[in-house]
Amino acid sequence: MNVLARSLRRTVAHPAYPWASGAALTAAAAAELVLFPGTPWVTVSVLVSAASLMWRRARPETAILTVAAGLLAFAADTNLYLVTMVSGVCGLYTLGRRRVQHPALLIGAGALAALGVNLVHIQKWAGLMRSAVPVPVRGDRLDPGLYAEAFLLTVVMIGAVSAGDAVRARAEARRERDSAQQRLLAMERRQAAEEERASIARELHDVVAHSVSVIAVRAESATYTTPDLGPAARDALQEIAGTARASMAELRRLLGVLRTRAGEGAPATSPQPTLDGLPELVEQHRAAGARAELEVSGDRVALPAGWELSAYRIVQEALTNTRRHAPGARAVVALDYGPGLLTVRVEDDGPGPLGGAAEPGRAGAGHGLTGMRERAALLGGRVSAGPGPRGGFLVEAELPW
Repeated sequence: MNVLARSLRRTVAHPAYPWASGAALTAAAAAELVLFPGTPWVTVSVLVSAASLMWRRARPETAILTVAAGLLAFAADTNLYLVTMVSGVCGLYTLGRRRVQHPALLIGAGALAALGVNLVHIQKWAGLMRSAVPVPVRGDRLDPGLYAEAFLLTVVMIGAVSAGDAVRARAEARRERDSAQQRLLAMERRQAAEEERASIARELHDVVAHSVSVIAVRAESATYTTPDLGPAARDALQEIAGTARASMAELRRLLGVLRTRAGEGAPATSPQPTLDGLPELVEQHRAAGARAELEVSGDRVALPAGWELSAYRIVQEALTNTRRHAPGARAVVALDYGPGLLTVRVEDDGPGPLGGAAEPGRAGAGHGLTGMRERAALLGGRVSAGPGPRGGFLVEAELPW
């Protein structure tokens, strides 16, 4: 049923649908007029009522002509053609669907038009000398039974216009809901990126502060541990130590606020992890009941602290996603120390991403892929994630240094 409904919606939304349906109704009107001929005025009105529907999407206001022509045909002849009924309902639906005017105004105008048609018919009935249906006395114009026709036409108009207006309101609500969801997703992505940048800034602050503090201590201690140091060299080392201490104070002033968030406890003081901790990280992955292997190619190079930390975090996040989205899968962590480039690959043999492409959900609710890409981008590198060459899921990071 859902498939049929979606197929029907696609057909109705096709640009050629108004032309095809309008042409079909015009052909049906011509066939009905051949079977039940009418006066020239009735013939023209019925054909115009059907043919004008071909422009109902490009020019919705032409639906007024559709309804008016149908009512004129009915007023000129007491027999109501079937095609005129269909085209009139379609025209009323279009007026409500496209909101040509306020529904109350459309229904009010239609009710007056229906009453006018009813009065014309009453005049014709009153002038008949004979009729198969008993006609009330000519002067009894207040008999409610005479106005049943206007009542029925008004009910049909209310139903058709209201249905079109309801469909329009539902479509607008759906568009607004989709737009709100897109805005929410964009806001979540921005928030995730900002949080990841703040986390990276806090970690880099720790790394840089540690390095600068080492420079300050070594420079200052060198003035006391080196007995044959000249006055100029001693002054230079003291200047280096002073500059380092000033840099540390500036770092604390500018970035220290990123160490904790409101409501959180004191920051951790343990050393930041490096690539030397990958074997332990893989062992932790195995201890959680998963399978993992570590492969290292190339000569181990002592990279800057920021590169070591970012590569470690990328592997950590990739293994976490493997445990979360592919429990029981075998993961292979591969490091390649190339000339000026560190390549990190984490591949598993799980079911892989749905639909054959990397979707946001594969990285988990913590926006893991966003964090990986942010870390790589800060180092001038890149991260790709998606289906692996042998199935499963592959995360590959290239970090130039």
